[in-house]
Amino acid sequence: MYKCAAILAAGEGKRMKSETPKVLHKVCGKEMVNHVIDIMRKAGMEDVNVIVGKGAEKVKEGTKTRNVSYSLQEVQLGTGHAVMSAKSFLNGKNGTVAIFTGDAPLIKEETVKKFLSFHEEGSFKATILTSVIEEPAHYGRVIRNTQGEVEKIVEAKDCNPEEAKVKEINAGMYCFDIEALLNSLDKLKNNNAQGEYYLTDVIGILKSEGFKVGAMITDFEETIGVNSRIELAETERILRNRTNRKHMENGVTIIDPNSTYIGSDVEIGRDTIIYPGNVLEGKTVIMENCMLYPNSRIADSIIEANVDIQSSVIVESHVGEGTTVGPFAYIRPESIIGKHARIGDFVEIKKSTIGDNTKVSHLTYIGDAEVGSGCNFGCGTVVVNYDGKKKHKTVIGDNVFIGCNTNLVSPVEVKDNAYTAAGSTITSEVPNGALAVARARQVNIEGWVEKKGLKK
Repeated sequence: MYKCAAILAAGEGKRMKSETPKVLHKVCGKEMVNHVIDIMRKAGMEDVNVIVGKGAEKVKEGTKTRNVSYSLQEVQLGTGHAVMSAKSFLNGKNGTVAIFTGDAPLIKEETVKKFLSFHEEGSFKATILTSVIEEPAHYGRVIRNTQGEVEKIVEAKDCNPEEAKVKEINAGMYCFDIEALLNSLDKLKNNNAQGEYYLTDVIGILKSEGFKVGAMITDFEETIGVNSRIELAETERILRNRTNRKHMENGVTIIDPNSTYIGSDVEIGRDTIIYPGNVLEGKTVIMENCMLYPNSRIADSIIEANVDIQSSVIVESHVGEGTTVGPFAYIRPESIIGKHARIGDFVEIKKSTIGDNTKVSHLTYIGDAEVGSGCNFGCGTVVVNYDGKKKHKTVIGDNVFIGCNTNLVSPVEVKDNAYTAAGSTITSEVPNGALAVARARQVNIEGWVEKKGLKK
């Protein structure tokens, strides 16, 4: 059966006190609405439509990589009105539409799949995702008849005293038969305390017409919506703990999960050990048997097996097998570090390729360079890649020895097996097997200190 999803993402989120639309605030490094979109995709939704309103252009920009369509709710007049805004997305479709909220990123893939199956196997025209909690407070109540069948949903502000005692609440997540939903939307009224069009009233309309309505109970934690920074922090805590637990169950050692931050899309191989203070973000992949000592940040990078990293930053780069990085190294975007290399303390690599078995041990900057294998960089080397207007490239061959305090003024090439003398400023090609010395000859002026009156 055809399945699609509509995601409610039009709210302003005033309690967030932010210029950023609520659904674009991040949980575990990813925008809340993108968490929901990704879950819908994993659960088998063929089309996903995002209903936007306040901050529409920002939401479109924040979700542009997700291959979704958009509907615009120009004025926010309730959840029913939001779905009315998506009529053009739904018209002509037959099957099931799942309606979820873009500020509830804790829903699980397996729950969505179970929810869809429950809806379809029960031949319901509508199915509500619900939870049972002791203090329902401001949540809408799910009212069932004596046979346990759903009769209606009543918003908290519209509950009578008996309805207010009900502990089963509406999670704000639904499955609908598309045709039945479209017919019911035309019959919605806004005669309620808020003067809004409630999507929940569709349930009463369908029941009055003799259609079956189902309700599936799930863990309340999965249905939590974010309306404030406090709730955002709590959602972050829940998802972070869930993510860390998944990796530990898969064979990763996380020494202190409470102080380890792993994004929801990060992949980690077994027998990797992660110390406290590490932040792993984006599409990062950490392979097997790596050692992440405390306080590194790795974003959108691939770290191959058996790599040790200490207190360093690696962004949008690739680190080869058996390499060591840090402490206090910075590997900037578009860098590729080879196998069994050494990137040491206070080394910065920018948009460069470093070959296998090359050692860049300390206090060195390499930018816009192509470095071969088996090289050694002395302390204090600088690739001078910027002339004030343009960046230029440096090419260093295999088995090259760069002496301490060498400046390589780009564009320049140092060929295989060449050496540079310590303190040299290299401005032209160094041939294969040559030693380049580019410094003034030392001159000692006897008695200079005394003549200048500087002797102490």
